[in-house]
Amino acid sequence: MTPATLLAAEPVPLCWRRSFPGAAEQARAVRRFVGCLLDGFPRLDDVLLAADELVVNALRHTESGRCGGRFTVEVAHAYDHVRVSVSDQGGPGEPVCREAGELDESGRGLRTVSLTAASWGWHGNDRGRTVSAVFAGKWSA
Repeated sequence: MTPATLLAAEPVPLCWRRSFPGAAEQARAVRRFVGCLLDGFPRLDDVLLAADELVVNALRHTESGRCGGRFTVEVAHAYDHVRVSVSDQGGPGEPVCREAGELDESGRGLRTVSLTAASWGWHGNDRGRTVSAVFAGKWSA
């Protein structure tokens, strides 16, 4: 490859990962972490909402929310999309996007993520899993 070819290539995707203690007050720290990394991304509010929902789910439904628990947040961005992922320490259930009734006090988190993200999914088992959401969008030049 010539230097001119390298300059004309697509931008290199960037990825950041940070581990957090499994405590509710860390949701705010996650929002700051993600917000600083993605400042200027046109869908930042949607990404922050998804990150918050994924963290809350990890804390409520997995071992990450117990004493001594931890979770990891990964933010990756390329030219035309952003992916936010939360890895937890596993739990008895699987992440499910379900319809919540009007009066339900919880259960809308992954539904909200599914409606705002271009896609979402998860992999793992009862010992650890990662839930990710992808958001389409380009930074302005």
